[in-house]
Amino acid sequence: MHSVSIKVSGPDSSPVFHLSTSVFSYIFHVNEVGDLVLDHYGAPATAPTPEPDTDVVGWMRVQRRREFPDVGRGDMRLPAIHISHAGSGGHTVSAFAYSSHTIIDGKPPLPGLPATFGNSNVVKTLQVTMVDKYSDVEAVLSYSVFGCGALARSWALANKGSADITLERAASICVDFPSDDLEFIHQYGNWARECMTVRRKVEQGTQGFQSLAGYASHLYNPFFALVRPGTTERTGEAWGFNLVYSGSFSAEIERCCRGYTRALIGLNPMHLSWKLAPGETFTAPECVTVYSPNGLGGMSRAFHKVYRNHLSRSEHTLQTRPTLLNNWEATYFDMDENSLFPIARTAAELGVKMFVMDDGWFGSTHPRVNDSAGLGDWVVNKDRFKHGLKPFVERITALKAGDKNMKFGIWVEPEMVNPVSALYEAHPDWVLHAADLPRSEGRNQLVLNLGLKDVQDYIIDAIGAILASADISYVKWDNNRAMHELAHPSDAHKYMLGIYRVIDSLTTRFPHILWEGCASGGGRFDPGLLYYWPQHWTSDNTDAHDRLYIQFGTSLSYPASSMGCHVSAVPNHQTQRITPFSFRAHVAMMGGSFGFELDINKLSDEDKAQIPGLIALSEEISPLVITGEMYRLATPWESNWPAVQYVAQDGTKSFVLLYQVRDAVIHNQMPPVRLDGLDPQAWYEVDDRRVSGDELMQVGLTYRMRGDFQSKVIRITRL
Repeated sequence: MHSVSIKVSGPDSSPVFHLSTSVFSYIFHVNEVGDLVLDHYGAPATAPTPEPDTDVVGWMRVQRRREFPDVGRGDMRLPAIHISHAGSGGHTVSAFAYSSHTIIDGKPPLPGLPATFGNSNVVKTLQVTMVDKYSDVEAVLSYSVFGCGALARSWALANKGSADITLERAASICVDFPSDDLEFIHQYGNWARECMTVRRKVEQGTQGFQSLAGYASHLYNPFFALVRPGTTERTGEAWGFNLVYSGSFSAEIERCCRGYTRALIGLNPMHLSWKLAPGETFTAPECVTVYSPNGLGGMSRAFHKVYRNHLSRSEHTLQTRPTLLNNWEATYFDMDENSLFPIARTAAELGVKMFVMDDGWFGSTHPRVNDSAGLGDWVVNKDRFKHGLKPFVERITALKAGDKNMKFGIWVEPEMVNPVSALYEAHPDWVLHAADLPRSEGRNQLVLNLGLKDVQDYIIDAIGAILASADISYVKWDNNRAMHELAHPSDAHKYMLGIYRVIDSLTTRFPHILWEGCASGGGRFDPGLLYYWPQHWTSDNTDAHDRLYIQFGTSLSYPASSMGCHVSAVPNHQTQRITPFSFRAHVAMMGGSFGFELDINKLSDEDKAQIPGLIALSEEISPLVITGEMYRLATPWESNWPAVQYVAQDGTKSFVLLYQVRDAVIHNQMPPVRLDGLDPQAWYEVDDRRVSGDELMQVGLTYRMRGDFQSKVIRITRL
C-alpha cells in the first residue's frame, strides 16, 4: 500500500489540486473563468506549468483540457453533463464554475449506489463544488485517491432552484489527454463469447461503444483502456477506466482537431432523461480509473487490488471457496430429489464440497418443468420435492465430503417472470411495458419493473423466505434477458436503483451466504454487482478452449478471484469440442470458484479417478488466485501457449498454469515461459531444481507437450 496525498496550492480563487500516490499524479487547476482544467494524469510529477488556453481557432471557442465539460459555451466536444433547464424555454446551456472545495480523510458512500470504500489510512477524498449561477444548479465532484494506485470519481447534481430540471447526459468521468498518439482497448462479445478483446488506434473523431440492454450486457463490458502504441503486457503506460454500474452505459473516446483525446464513460443518454425536482439530488455512478507505468499487467493488478480490498464487501471476497458441482448441464430441467441425490452423493465421495441445485425446483400452480412457466413463483415444486426443500437440503448436508459435511446451494432468477405464472396472473402491471405495445418476451419471460417498490419488496420477501427455510450456503442469482419496452428512458436507471436496494437488503440479511452473479453467463460481470457479490459466473460457454479467451479477457479489469469456472462434460454442450479432462480442470483453476458442471456418475472411471487429485491441486492453488498477484505471461490472442502465473502476497510460493492449444512442436518449438513477480536475487525450487529468480524471469523455463489441448501446472517455491 502506498501513501496518499491531496495538496492544494495557489490563490483561493484559482487553486491547483495535486492528487498523488507513489504510482501516479493527477493535477488540475481552476482557471480565470472558474473552469477546472487538467494539467497531468500519469507518472508522479511536481505541479506542471498550466497549459494556456488556446486562442479561438475557427468555430471552436473552448479547447482546454476540461474536467467537467458542460454544453453551449463553445466546447464542441462531447460533454460530461447536459441539462435541460426550467424556464427560459427549457434551454440546455450550463455555465459551471468553481465555488469551493473540501478534503476528507476516508471516503463517503454514494447514496443508493455501489461504490469503493476505505478508511482514512488508505483513501482521501477531494470534493469540489461547482455552481451554475444562472440556473441555481450545483454539482459536487468527488475524487477519491487510494493507496493501491486507483482514483475513483463521481459527482452529485443538486437542483437548488424552484422548478424541475432534466438531466440528459451524465458521464461519471471525463479525462482530456494531451495531443499524443494513443491506442484504445475494449471488449465486445455476445452470449457464450464474453470479453473478446480488441485494440485499435485512436483516430480523429469519436469512437466508442455502449449498452442499451438495460444491463451492462454481454455485448460490451463497461471497461476500456488507453495505452501508448508500444505498451505491452509488461511495459509502457496504460490508463484503465471501469464504471461501477450494472445498467446501460456509454463509453466514448473523442480526438478533436487540436489532437486532445477526451475519454468519457457514464450512463447511456438514451436511458436517462432524469427529472430532478427542486431540492432533489442526482448521484452519478462511480468510475474507477488506474494508471500503470508497467503495461497492461500493471493496470490489471491495480484494478484487482482496489476491487478485492475496497469494492467487494462480501466476507467471502478474500476467502477460498468450496469446490462445487452444479447440476444444470447434468440434468437441465429433468430433475427431482431422486435424480439429484445420487449425483450429490458421488460428488461428495470424490471430495466435492458443495452441491448446487439449478433451475427447475420451484413453481406450484405452474410448475417450472421447462423455461416457459413458473418463473416468479418462488415456492417449492411439491411434485419434485414431496416433503419440501428443507428435508432435501438436510439429506445433502448430511453427506460427508472428506471430514466435512457437504454444503448446499440454490439457483434463483428473481428479476424475471413468465407470463404463465401465478405472479403474472396476479400482477401483470408489475412488468416493464409501454402503454399497449406488445410485451416482447425473451426466453419466454418478461422483466419485472424493479423501479416499483412493491416489486422490490416482493422479491426481498420471497427470496428471503426461501433462504431462511433451509441451510443454504450459496446462491446463484441469474438474469436471462435484456430490457425491451421502457415507458420512459429513466425507467432503466430507476430499475438499477431498485435492484441495488433488493440485493443490498438480502446480502445484508444473509451475510454468510456465498453469492454468485450470473446473467446468461457474463452479461452482468461488472463492478456494480461485484460490490455485493464476490464472484460471477463468467460465461455459459464451458468449453475449455473458448474459456481461455473469455477468462484472460475478463482478467483485464476483474480479479481472477471473482471468476466462476467449471469443468464440464465432453463433447462440450455449447461447442461439441472434445478436450482432455485435465486440460478442462487446469483452465477452470484460473478462477476463484472452481467446480464441475456435469453428471459425475456418467464420467469414465479414468476421469472420475482424477477428481480427488485435481480438487487437491485446486485447493493448493486457490489461495494464490484469491489474494495473490496475477501475471498474464502469454495470452491466447497472441500465443498458442497461453500462460498465467499467480504469486503469493509474501512471495514464498507461485503457480504457473501453462496451456498448449495446438500441437505445433513439429514446426514450432514452444517458447520459453518467462516468469514474473519474483525476487531476482532469491532462489526457487522448480521441477526438483534450484533456480534463481533472475533466471526464471529473464531466461525462463522450456517444456514440450505433445497433442492438442495440453496443459501443465508448474509449482515454484522460494527457498
